[in-house]
Amino acid sequence: MSLDIVSAKLGKKKLFNKKIYNELGSFAGLLLLGFVFSVATDTFLAVNNLLTVALQTSAVAMLAIAETYVIITAGIDLSVGSILGVAGVVCGKALLAGWGIPLSIILGIVVGGVCGLANGLAITKLGIAPFIATLGMMSIARGAAYVITDSLPVSGLPEGFYFIGGGTILDIIPVPVIITVLIAVLFGFILNKTAFGRYIYALGSNEDAARLSGINIGRTINGVYMVSGLLSGLVGVMLAARLVSAQAQAGIGYELDAIAAAIIGGTSPMGGAGTILGTMIGAAIMGVLRNGLNLLNVNAFWQQIAIGLVIIVAVYIDKIRRK
Repeated sequence: MSLDIVSAKLGKKKLFNKKIYNELGSFAGLLLLGFVFSVATDTFLAVNNLLTVALQTSAVAMLAIAETYVIITAGIDLSVGSILGVAGVVCGKALLAGWGIPLSIILGIVVGGVCGLANGLAITKLGIAPFIATLGMMSIARGAAYVITDSLPVSGLPEGFYFIGGGTILDIIPVPVIITVLIAVLFGFILNKTAFGRYIYALGSNEDAARLSGINIGRTINGVYMVSGLLSGLVGVMLAARLVSAQAQAGIGYELDAIAAAIIGGTSPMGGAGTILGTMIGAAIMGVLRNGLNLLNVNAFWQQIAIGLVIIVAVYIDKIRRK
C-alpha cells in the first residue's frame, strides 16, 4: 500500500473522528439542558411539551440546514427570514387566485429559490461579499412582501392547506417535524455522499486550492445559495399553512436563530467544517433553551441574553478546536 493511500485514509479517519467529537459535544450539551429543565420544572418532559418543542424548532432547523450549507463555504445568508416572508405571501396570493394547493406551494418554493440564486449571482458575478449581498436581499425580499400584501395579512386560505404546516400523522406527530427530518436526511446525504457536498467542503476549506483542483467555484456558490433560498421558501409556505394566513412580517429575526443553531451545532464560521446532524442538535438546543426558559417564566429579554452568550461560547469553542 502506497504512502499516499495510507495518508489519505488517516486524513479521512481524523476528519471523521473530529465530526463525531463535535456532535457528541453538542449532544452532551443538549442532554445537560434537558436534565436541568426536567429537574427545574414539572412539565418539561411531558409528551405534549416535547412535541411542542419539536414543532416550534422545525422551522429554525430547516433554515439552519440552509445556513449550514452556506457557512461551510465561509459565507453567510442574512436573507433567509425575508425570503421566507415573501415566499409565504406569494403562495397565499396564488391560493386566493385559484392556483390550487400543490401549484401554490411549488410557486412559493420556487420564489425562494430564485431569491437564493440572485444572492449567488450577486456574489459570483458582481463580486459582492456574501454579507452585503444577502443584507441587500433581506431588504428587497421583505419590501417585496409588504408591497405584495399592502402590509395586510393574506387571509381566507383553504383549510386543506393547513395540513402541511399544522397537521399531524397518527394524531400525534406534527407534519412539519416529519418534513424537517426528511429534509435533514436528504441534505445530509447530499453533503456527505455527493460530489456537490465535497465541493462545498473544499470551497470552505481553501478556495484557491478548490479552484486549482478544477472545482467550478461560481456554480458551487450559486447552488449553495439556491439551496438556502429553496429551503427558506419551503419554511415560508409551511408557516403560512400553520397560521392559515400569510403575513409579510413572518420570519423576522429567524435568520439569527438559524445561524446560531448552525454554529452551536459545530459549523465553523471560518468555513470548511459542519454537519447536518450537528446542526439539528444545535437547533434542538435552541428550542429546548427557549422552551425551558419560558417554563421557568424567564423574561424574553433575558432569553435573548442567554442565547447570545451560548453563541459566543460556541464560537470560542470552535476557535479553540481549530488551534
